[in-house]
Amino acid sequence: MRILVLWAHESSANLGVAALARGSGDLLKRVWPNAEVEFVNYGARPESVPWGRPRSLIRERILPRFGMQSYFKQFDLVWDTRSGDSFSDIYGFDRHLTMGLVYEFAVQAGAIGVMAPQTVGPFNSRRATWIARRNLNRSAAVFSRDPASYTRAERLGRTPDALSSDMVFGIDNITVPTTRDVLLNVSGLLWNANPHVNSTRYQESMLRSAEMLHAQGRNVALLAHVLDSPNPDNDVPAITELADQLSFDPELIVPTSLDSVREAIASSKLVIAARMHASLNALSLGIPAIPLAYSRKFSPLMKSLGWRHAIDLRTSQHVADEIRNLSGNDQLIGEAKLAQQAGRNSLSAVAEKLDKIL
Repeated sequence: MRILVLWAHESSANLGVAALARGSGDLLKRVWPNAEVEFVNYGARPESVPWGRPRSLIRERILPRFGMQSYFKQFDLVWDTRSGDSFSDIYGFDRHLTMGLVYEFAVQAGAIGVMAPQTVGPFNSRRATWIARRNLNRSAAVFSRDPASYTRAERLGRTPDALSSDMVFGIDNITVPTTRDVLLNVSGLLWNANPHVNSTRYQESMLRSAEMLHAQGRNVALLAHVLDSPNPDNDVPAITELADQLSFDPELIVPTSLDSVREAIASSKLVIAARMHASLNALSLGIPAIPLAYSRKFSPLMKSLGWRHAIDLRTSQHVADEIRNLSGNDQLIGEAKLAQQAGRNSLSAVAEKLDKIL
Protein backbone atom coordinates (compact mmCIF):
# COMPACT_ATOMS: atom_id res chain seq x y z
CA MET A 1 0.00 0.00 0.00
CA ARG A 2 1.26 3.48 -0.91
CA ILE A 3 0.07 6.71 0.73
CA LEU A 4 0.68 10.27 -0.47
CA VAL A 5 0.71 12.93 2.27
CA LEU A 6 -0.01 16.36 0.81
CA TRP A 7 1.23 19.71 2.16
CA ALA A 8 3.35 18.47 5.05
CA HIS A 9 7.05 17.64 5.14
CA GLU A 10 9.64 17.54 7.90
CA SER A 11 11.99 19.66 5.78
CA SER A 12 9.63 22.64 6.15
CA ALA A 13 11.03 25.69 7.92
CA ASN A 14 7.59 26.01 9.53
CA LEU A 15 7.81 23.54 12.39
CA GLY A 16 4.04 23.37 12.63
CA VAL A 17 4.01 21.86 9.15
CA ALA A 18 6.86 19.55 10.15
CA ALA A 19 4.79 18.41 13.14
CA LEU A 20 1.86 17.70 10.81
CA ALA A 21 4.13 15.51 8.73
CA ARG A 22 5.53 13.58 11.70
CA GLY A 23 2.14 13.14 13.34
CA SER A 24 0.56 12.04 10.07
CA GLY A 25 3.28 9.53 9.34
CA ASP A 26 3.15 8.06 12.84
CA LEU A 27 -0.65 7.72 12.75
CA LEU A 28 -0.77 6.21 9.27
CA LYS A 29 1.94 3.71 10.18
CA ARG A 30 0.02 2.67 13.26
CA VAL A 31 -3.00 1.92 11.08
CA TRP A 32 -1.07 0.35 8.19
CA PRO A 33 2.39 -0.71 9.46
CA ASN A 34 3.60 -1.90 6.05
CA ALA A 35 2.50 1.17 4.09
CA GLU A 36 4.95 3.25 2.08
CA VAL A 37 4.35 6.92 2.87
CA GLU A 38 5.54 9.76 0.65
CA PHE A 39 5.38 13.42 1.72
CA VAL A 40 5.13 16.43 -0.60
CA ASN A 41 4.97 20.13 0.18
CA TYR A 42 6.16 23.50 -1.04
CA GLY A 43 9.92 23.02 -1.23
CA ALA A 44 9.48 19.27 -1.71
CA ARG A 45 7.51 19.11 -4.97
CA PRO A 46 7.53 16.09 -7.29
CA GLU A 47 8.81 17.09 -10.74
CA SER A 48 5.71 15.63 -12.37
CA VAL A 49 3.27 17.90 -10.47
CA PRO A 50 3.70 21.49 -11.77
CA TRP A 51 1.88 23.45 -9.05
CA GLY A 52 3.78 26.71 -9.56
CA ARG A 53 0.52 28.25 -10.78
CA PRO A 54 -3.00 26.83 -10.94
CA ARG A 55 -3.06 27.16 -14.73
CA SER A 56 0.05 24.96 -14.94
CA LEU A 57 -1.81 22.17 -13.15
CA ILE A 58 -4.86 22.53 -15.39
CA ARG A 59 -2.71 22.54 -18.51
CA GLU A 60 -0.90 19.39 -17.36
CA ARG A 61 -4.21 17.68 -16.69
CA ILE A 62 -5.51 18.46 -20.20
CA LEU A 63 -2.25 18.21 -22.15
CA PRO A 64 0.07 15.88 -20.20
CA ARG A 65 3.77 16.64 -20.42
CA PHE A 66 5.24 15.67 -17.05
CA GLY A 67 3.26 12.57 -16.11
CA MET A 68 1.25 14.02 -13.24
CA GLN A 69 -1.60 11.51 -13.43
CA SER A 70 0.80 8.60 -13.77
CA TYR A 71 2.52 9.82 -10.61
CA PHE A 72 -0.76 10.01 -8.71
CA LYS A 73 -1.77 6.53 -9.92
CA GLN A 74 1.05 5.06 -7.81
CA PHE A 75 -0.88 5.79 -4.62
CA ASP A 76 -3.76 3.94 -3.00
CA LEU A 77 -4.64 6.79 -0.65
CA VAL A 78 -4.02 10.54 -0.53
CA TRP A 79 -3.92 12.13 2.94
CA ASP A 80 -4.44 15.87 2.52
CA THR A 81 -3.30 18.00 5.48
CA ARG A 82 -3.61 21.43 3.77
CA SER A 83 -0.77 22.52 6.08
CA GLY A 84 -3.25 22.41 8.93
CA ASP A 85 -5.03 25.70 8.26
CA SER A 86 -4.89 26.28 4.49
CA PHE A 87 -8.26 24.73 3.64
CA SER A 88 -9.39 28.33 3.32
CA ASP A 89 -8.76 31.39 1.17
CA ILE A 90 -7.31 33.53 3.99
CA TYR A 91 -3.84 33.01 2.48
CA GLY A 92 -5.04 33.91 -1.01
CA PHE A 93 -7.34 32.32 -3.55
CA ASP A 94 -4.51 30.92 -5.70
CA ARG A 95 -3.10 28.88 -2.81
CA HIS A 96 -6.56 27.49 -2.05
CA LEU A 97 -7.14 26.69 -5.73
CA THR A 98 -3.73 25.05 -6.17
CA MET A 99 -4.21 22.78 -3.19
CA GLY A 100 -7.76 21.96 -4.26
CA LEU A 101 -6.66 21.04 -7.79
CA VAL A 102 -3.84 18.77 -6.61
CA TYR A 103 -6.27 16.87 -4.39
CA GLU A 104 -8.91 16.67 -7.15
CA PHE A 105 -6.45 15.32 -9.70
CA ALA A 106 -5.06 12.75 -7.25
CA VAL A 107 -8.58 11.46 -6.63
CA GLN A 108 -9.27 11.42 -10.38
CA ALA A 109 -6.19 9.19 -10.77
CA GLY A 110 -7.82 6.60 -8.50
CA ALA A 111 -6.46 7.37 -5.05
CA ILE A 112 -8.85 7.26 -2.10
CA GLY A 113 -9.09 10.82 -0.81
CA VAL A 114 -8.97 11.63 2.91
CA MET A 115 -9.05 15.12 4.40
CA ALA A 116 -6.75 14.90 7.42
CA PRO A 117 -7.66 16.63 10.71
CA GLN A 118 -7.49 20.37 9.98
CA THR A 119 -9.27 23.70 10.13
CA VAL A 120 -12.10 24.12 7.62
CA GLY A 121 -12.61 27.67 6.36
CA PRO A 122 -13.28 30.48 6.38
CA PHE A 123 -14.16 30.92 2.71
CA ASN A 124 -14.73 34.49 1.56
CA SER A 125 -15.96 33.99 -1.99
CA ARG A 126 -18.33 31.74 -3.92
CA ARG A 127 -15.44 30.30 -5.93
CA ALA A 128 -13.52 29.36 -2.80
CA THR A 129 -16.64 27.82 -1.26
CA TRP A 130 -17.32 25.77 -4.39
CA ILE A 131 -13.78 24.35 -4.37
CA ALA A 132 -14.10 23.43 -0.70
CA ARG A 133 -17.46 21.73 -1.23
CA ARG A 134 -16.07 19.80 -4.20
CA ASN A 135 -13.03 18.55 -2.25
CA LEU A 136 -15.10 17.54 0.76
CA ASN A 137 -17.65 15.64 -1.29
CA ARG A 138 -14.89 13.80 -3.19
CA SER A 139 -13.46 12.46 0.08
CA ALA A 140 -13.87 8.94 1.43
CA ALA A 141 -13.23 10.36 4.90
CA VAL A 142 -13.14 13.85 6.38
CA PHE A 143 -11.74 14.80 9.78
CA SER A 144 -11.97 18.21 11.44
CA ARG A 145 -9.73 19.31 14.28
CA ASP A 146 -12.20 21.60 16.05
CA PRO A 147 -15.99 21.91 16.49
CA ALA A 148 -16.27 25.09 14.40
CA SER A 149 -14.65 23.32 11.45
CA TYR A 150 -16.94 20.33 11.95
CA THR A 151 -19.97 22.61 11.70
CA ARG A 152 -18.59 24.43 8.68
CA ALA A 153 -18.01 21.15 6.83
CA GLU A 154 -21.57 20.09 7.65
CA ARG A 155 -22.88 23.32 6.12
CA LEU A 156 -20.92 22.55 2.98
CA GLY A 157 -22.76 19.25 2.68
CA ARG A 158 -20.19 16.82 4.11
CA THR A 159 -20.48 15.77 7.74
CA PRO A 160 -17.00 14.86 9.04
CA ASP A 161 -16.39 11.25 9.97
CA ALA A 162 -14.83 12.24 13.29
CA LEU A 163 -13.97 15.28 15.36
CA SER A 164 -10.34 15.07 16.37
CA SER A 165 -7.53 17.37 17.39
CA ASP A 166 -4.28 18.37 15.72
CA MET A 167 -1.88 15.77 14.33
CA VAL A 168 0.86 16.91 16.71
CA PHE A 169 -0.85 14.75 19.36
CA GLY A 170 -0.01 11.73 17.23
CA ILE A 171 3.73 12.22 17.76
CA ASP A 172 5.39 9.97 20.31
CA ASN A 173 6.00 11.60 23.69
CA ILE A 174 9.49 12.42 25.01
CA THR A 175 10.78 12.97 28.52
CA VAL A 176 13.70 15.30 29.28
CA PRO A 177 14.86 17.04 32.49
CA THR A 178 13.22 20.40 33.30
CA THR A 179 16.09 22.86 32.80
CA ARG A 180 14.21 25.96 31.59
CA ASP A 181 11.45 28.14 32.98
CA VAL A 182 9.46 30.27 30.50
CA LEU A 183 9.81 30.05 26.72
CA LEU A 184 8.46 33.12 24.93
CA ASN A 185 7.86 32.44 21.25
CA VAL A 186 8.01 35.63 19.20
CA SER A 187 6.34 35.24 15.82
CA GLY A 188 8.06 36.74 12.79
CA LEU A 189 4.68 36.65 11.07
CA LEU A 190 3.34 39.22 13.54
CA TRP A 191 6.56 41.10 14.33
CA ASN A 192 6.48 42.75 10.90
CA ALA A 193 3.54 44.41 9.11
CA ASN A 194 0.81 41.81 8.61
CA PRO A 195 -2.96 41.51 7.99
CA HIS A 196 -3.67 39.90 11.36
CA VAL A 197 -2.66 42.30 14.16
CA ASN A 198 -0.98 45.68 14.62
CA SER A 199 2.73 44.80 14.49
CA THR A 200 3.83 47.81 16.56
CA ARG A 201 1.47 46.87 19.38
CA TYR A 202 2.59 43.25 19.13
CA GLN A 203 6.25 44.26 19.49
CA GLU A 204 5.42 46.45 22.48
CA SER A 205 3.44 43.65 24.11
CA MET A 206 6.29 41.16 23.71
CA LEU A 207 8.82 43.62 25.14
CA ARG A 208 6.62 44.45 28.12
CA SER A 209 5.74 40.81 28.74
CA ALA A 210 9.37 39.68 28.75
CA GLU A 211 10.40 42.50 31.10
CA MET A 212 7.46 41.84 33.41
CA LEU A 213 8.23 38.12 33.69
CA HIS A 214 11.92 38.86 34.31
CA ALA A 215 11.01 41.35 37.04
CA GLN A 216 8.95 38.62 38.71
CA GLY A 217 12.02 36.44 38.90
CA ARG A 218 11.10 34.17 35.99
CA ASN A 219 13.90 32.96 33.73
CA VAL A 220 12.78 33.93 30.20
CA ALA A 221 14.18 32.36 27.02
CA LEU A 222 13.12 33.51 23.55
CA LEU A 223 12.00 30.73 21.21
CA ALA A 224 11.89 30.69 17.42
CA HIS A 225 9.36 28.04 16.42
CA VAL A 226 10.73 27.84 12.88
CA LEU A 227 13.96 26.81 11.24
CA ASP A 228 16.14 29.79 10.34
CA SER A 229 15.51 30.62 6.68
CA PRO A 230 15.11 33.51 4.22
CA ASN A 231 11.32 33.40 4.72
CA PRO A 232 9.94 36.87 5.51
CA ASP A 233 8.01 35.54 8.53
CA ASN A 234 11.10 33.96 10.09
CA ASP A 235 11.01 34.11 13.91
CA VAL A 236 14.80 34.28 14.27
CA PRO A 237 15.20 37.98 13.35
CA ALA A 238 12.24 38.75 15.62
CA ILE A 239 13.72 37.11 18.73
CA THR A 240 17.10 38.71 17.95
CA GLU A 241 15.57 42.18 17.70
CA LEU A 242 13.60 41.71 20.90
CA ALA A 243 16.68 40.45 22.76
CA ASP A 244 18.56 43.62 21.79
CA GLN A 245 15.83 45.74 23.42
CA LEU A 246 15.65 43.86 26.73
CA SER A 247 17.34 44.92 29.97
CA PHE A 248 18.56 41.35 30.51
CA ASP A 249 20.34 38.77 28.35
CA PRO A 250 17.90 35.96 27.46
CA GLU A 251 18.75 32.59 26.01
CA LEU A 252 17.85 32.47 22.30
CA ILE A 253 16.55 29.09 21.17
CA VAL A 254 16.84 28.52 17.42
CA PRO A 255 15.85 24.92 16.62
CA THR A 256 17.52 22.85 13.94
CA SER A 257 14.75 20.25 13.64
CA LEU A 258 11.34 19.26 14.93
CA ASP A 259 13.00 17.02 17.50
CA SER A 260 15.19 19.84 18.81
CA VAL A 261 12.25 22.22 19.31
CA ARG A 262 10.21 19.53 21.08
CA GLU A 263 13.16 18.79 23.36
CA ALA A 264 13.48 22.51 24.20
CA ILE A 265 9.75 22.80 24.91
CA ALA A 266 9.74 19.62 27.00
CA SER A 267 12.55 21.08 29.13
CA SER A 268 10.44 24.13 30.09
CA LYS A 269 7.74 24.92 32.66
CA LEU A 270 5.64 27.24 30.47
CA VAL A 271 5.38 28.21 26.80
CA ILE A 272 3.88 31.54 25.68
CA ALA A 273 3.41 31.56 21.92
CA ALA A 274 1.78 33.28 18.97
CA ARG A 275 2.73 30.35 16.74
CA MET A 276 -0.20 28.05 17.33
CA HIS A 277 1.90 24.93 16.89
CA ALA A 278 4.34 26.09 19.54
CA SER A 279 1.41 25.99 21.96
CA LEU A 280 0.17 22.69 20.54
CA ASN A 281 3.67 21.18 20.72
CA ALA A 282 3.73 22.17 24.38
CA LEU A 283 0.30 20.73 25.20
CA SER A 284 1.10 17.54 23.30
CA LEU A 285 4.03 17.13 25.70
CA GLY A 286 1.96 17.99 28.77
CA ILE A 287 3.61 21.41 29.15
CA PRO A 288 1.35 24.40 29.97
CA ALA A 289 0.96 26.96 27.18
CA ILE A 290 -0.49 30.43 26.83
CA PRO A 291 -1.49 30.77 23.15
CA LEU A 292 -1.52 34.33 21.77
CA ALA A 293 -4.25 34.06 19.16
CA TYR A 294 -4.25 36.13 15.97
CA SER A 295 -6.99 34.31 14.02
CA ARG A 296 -10.14 32.23 14.50
CA LYS A 297 -8.23 28.95 14.22
CA PHE A 298 -6.97 29.13 17.84
CA SER A 299 -10.05 29.28 20.04
CA PRO A 300 -12.15 26.31 18.80
CA LEU A 301 -9.14 24.00 18.72
CA MET A 302 -7.93 24.95 22.20
CA LYS A 303 -11.41 24.71 23.69
CA SER A 304 -11.91 21.26 22.19
CA LEU A 305 -8.90 20.17 24.27
CA GLY A 306 -10.46 21.70 27.37
CA TRP A 307 -7.77 24.42 27.29
CA ARG A 308 -9.18 27.91 27.93
CA HIS A 309 -6.04 29.83 28.81
CA ALA A 310 -5.53 31.79 25.58
CA ILE A 311 -5.19 35.52 24.92
CA ASP A 312 -6.62 37.07 21.75
CA LEU A 313 -4.14 39.59 20.35
CA ARG A 314 -6.87 41.08 18.16
CA THR A 315 -9.00 42.22 21.08
CA SER A 316 -6.87 42.31 24.24
CA GLN A 317 -5.77 45.77 25.35
CA HIS A 318 -3.53 44.47 28.14
CA VAL A 319 -1.62 41.45 26.82
CA ALA A 320 1.26 41.64 29.32
CA ASP A 321 -1.12 41.93 32.26
CA GLU A 322 -3.09 38.89 31.09
CA ILE A 323 0.14 36.93 30.66
CA ARG A 324 1.17 37.88 34.21
CA ASN A 325 -2.13 36.63 35.61
CA LEU A 326 -2.14 33.37 33.66
CA SER A 327 1.54 32.56 34.22
CA GLY A 328 0.96 32.44 37.97
CA ASN A 329 -1.89 29.91 37.75
CA ASP A 330 -0.81 26.81 39.69
CA GLN A 331 -3.51 24.68 38.06
CA LEU A 332 -1.98 24.91 34.56
CA ILE A 333 0.27 21.87 34.99
CA GLY A 334 -2.58 19.51 35.81
CA GLU A 335 -4.81 20.95 33.11
CA ALA A 336 -2.02 20.58 30.53
CA LYS A 337 -1.83 16.85 31.26
CA LEU A 338 -5.59 16.58 30.73
CA ALA A 339 -5.33 18.47 27.42
CA GLN A 340 -2.52 16.15 26.32
CA GLN A 341 -4.68 13.10 26.99
CA ALA A 342 -7.71 14.65 25.27
CA GLY A 343 -5.68 15.27 22.12
CA ARG A 344 -4.31 11.73 22.08
CA ASN A 345 -7.72 10.18 22.64
CA SER A 346 -9.23 12.17 19.77
CA LEU A 347 -6.76 10.72 17.28
CA SER A 348 -7.70 7.19 18.32
CA ALA A 349 -11.11 7.82 16.73
CA VAL A 350 -9.38 8.87 13.50
CA ALA A 351 -7.33 5.67 13.47
CA GLU A 352 -10.47 3.56 13.94
CA LYS A 353 -12.19 5.25 10.99
CA LEU A 354 -9.13 4.89 8.77
CA ASP A 355 -8.85 1.19 9.50
CA LYS A 356 -12.27 0.69 7.90
CA ILE A 357 -11.46 2.51 4.64
CA LEU A 358 -9.31 -0.20 3.07
